[in-house]
Amino acid sequence: MVFTKYEDSINWIHDRLKFGVKPGLKRMEWLLNELGHPENNIPTIHVAGTNGKGSTISYMLHMLMEADYNVGTFTSPYIETFNERISINGQPITDDEMLQLVNEVKPYVEKIEETDLGSPTEFEIITTMMFLYFGKVNKPDFLLLETGLGGRLDSTNIIDPIISVITNIGYDHMNILGNTITEITREKAGIIKKGKPIFTAAEKEEALDVLAQTAKEREAPCYSLGTDISIKNLSTWEQGEMFTIQTKHNTYEDVKIKMRGNHQIKNAALAISVIDYLMDQGVVKITIDQVLVGIKKSIWKGRFELIQENPVVIVDGAHNDEGIESLIDTANRHYSHSRIHILFSALSDKNYKKMIERLSTVATSMHFTTFEFPRAAKAEDLFSACDLEDKSFSESWQELLDELVFSYKNEKSDIIIVTGSLYFISTIRNYLLSNKSTEINK
Repeated sequence: MVFTKYEDSINWIHDRLKFGVKPGLKRMEWLLNELGHPENNIPTIHVAGTNGKGSTISYMLHMLMEADYNVGTFTSPYIETFNERISINGQPITDDEMLQLVNEVKPYVEKIEETDLGSPTEFEIITTMMFLYFGKVNKPDFLLLETGLGGRLDSTNIIDPIISVITNIGYDHMNILGNTITEITREKAGIIKKGKPIFTAAEKEEALDVLAQTAKEREAPCYSLGTDISIKNLSTWEQGEMFTIQTKHNTYEDVKIKMRGNHQIKNAALAISVIDYLMDQGVVKITIDQVLVGIKKSIWKGRFELIQENPVVIVDGAHNDEGIESLIDTANRHYSHSRIHILFSALSDKNYKKMIERLSTVATSMHFTTFEFPRAAKAEDLFSACDLEDKSFSESWQELLDELVFSYKNEKSDIIIVTGSLYFISTIRNYLLSNKSTEINK
């Protein structure tokens, strides 16, 4: 059956969620072989890590676009529309393109289901569609490719990239990737390919040891933030952060970024070092001015993002320990004199008690809710895990959000931070931006 409606094609993809996560590359190898290996036609920068993948990709995207390159991106999860996972020059592919991709891939999905390899997962299908799009339909100058989970057995790890990038490494998806930083790093290091350079912002010694050893085994030049790339002269400006970065080839002074937080400075420095290397190798033609202009334009939805100003409402998809620590650091950096009111929701399989304890150190009040998602934690369970005196909960996030916005409107010293699950902040973000949150927001 051929789909004629976009909605039906998306529902078909989402229906594959029931197959969960199935690490391994056999199904991807089979599907891409049937499609004629479109992944081999794309110059790709492969990005793995615990946090910061999306932001690092955004920085590289905007710098390359400033130099008039056509750049494809593959990221997850989506914040506004499903289509944004496959984007060209920051614009999601159209509904018609998505429909055509589903119809082209569907017969092969049905064919592989009849083999011993079994049914592909949702992520495997969307990854196959992405390779098909960028390899045959709309070939970019570069593809910035984000891993879904880990690296070694991730569905994206089917390519031979021009560069591999590993952002910071911390504890997340431990049920799949391992219980120690060493084990997790081994999985992330799986994207390092023979002879292809690796750039990393990893900081933990055990992570750096694994990356250095893997790079050595695969004869891959390894460049590390803090060793080969240095950051200095850190300060803030009215819209974000400012710093200087020294690479092996150039010095970039007074770099300005709009994404806030010390972690974003590191992500930006990592991205600049990658582009700087490509510039030195003659792979890209880009000036230092274009680098500075492009990186200043960079934004990443849902990462300490200012959604409205009266009252200040910020959404941040801090969904693990490292994300929470970055949020706390950024709040202290930019809102140390404000009263912070946190609206929080998380998935039940996360260590939300620890996250709540850390957030309580900067919060004047905390408020808990739930949202429509199979693994969403109950609002009352989150509430019970909080020791802060000023706290509340509601099963209706709309009512709780509207109440908070109403309470702190015209209060310049109060800010609202919405955080927790990326799925949750996506829901809140879309609600606020659509102006459907009652007359309060008008």
